Amino acid sequence: MARAIKRPNLSRPKLPSLPRLPDPSEPDVFEEMTLLEHMEELRDRIVKVSISIGIAFIAGFILAGPLLRRMAQQANIQEDGFDIGGPTDTITIYMKVALYIAVGFAMPIIIYHFFGFLAPGLTRKEKRILYMSLPFVALLFLGGAAYAFFGAAPPAFRFLSTWQNEIFSWDPDGNEIISFYLTLMIGLGLAFQMPIVMFLLAKLNIVSPQKMRQYRKYAVLVIIILSAVITPTADPINLALVAIPLLLLYEIGIMIAYFFARPKPDATASAT
Repeated sequence: MARAIKRPNLSRPKLPSLPRLPDPSEPDVFEEMTLLEHMEELRDRIVKVSISIGIAFIAGFILAGPLLRRMAQQANIQEDGFDIGGPTDTITIYMKVALYIAVGFAMPIIIYHFFGFLAPGLTRKEKRILYMSLPFVALLFLGGAAYAFFGAAPPAFRFLSTWQNEIFSWDPDGNEIISFYLTLMIGLGLAFQMPIVMFLLAKLNIVSPQKMRQYRKYAVLVIIILSAVITPTADPINLALVAIPLLLLYEIGIMIAYFFARPKPDATASAT
């Protein structure tokens, strides 16, 4: 009997399957956390933020005295100083100003840990965009607070101290002046985030730069209303001191969104 000849297997060998690459538009599965892990991370981040504020408080305590003297000079009360209502107000006001300075210095760390806590629920693309904008968020907040202190507050105080001075006596309380500065500095610090917000809206394909240009007239109205809320006085000069920088920031935000955040032509063509 003839033996059967075994033919060789000429079929192509199976190639090993490549691992599935992560989709940047999907949340990171390796960062999924339980509720207990979220609470532990929140505790750790709060501790780190508190330590950073405590370290910055040393600088705030040193700078609080010169800052209060500058406030008194701007309020035209540098000769007699602030009026206080109780024996502990001197310590309270000084510590409050030192704490505000410490929070301002620690703002980059606060923002970093805030976004870090939100990171597990974001996609890789969103995390990359947010972390890229962190330094600019801190710089714009500090810039807005500095503009409020050195640019917007002095003319506001001059107006308040001279308006109807034949009827009213200018004798501001120390706590009221601190609240005045706090409202103005925090308000402008947040309002100066406008270019960052516009960049993120365009980068995440929520609002296009063309839409921002199209609705410019509505944005101007919103900025004027916002400036009226932030401005402590009702005169048009102080309103303009707040509104004009915000209008310029809106135009800068449109340019940033157009040049750095608009979709690339190749990506748009491939998507269609």
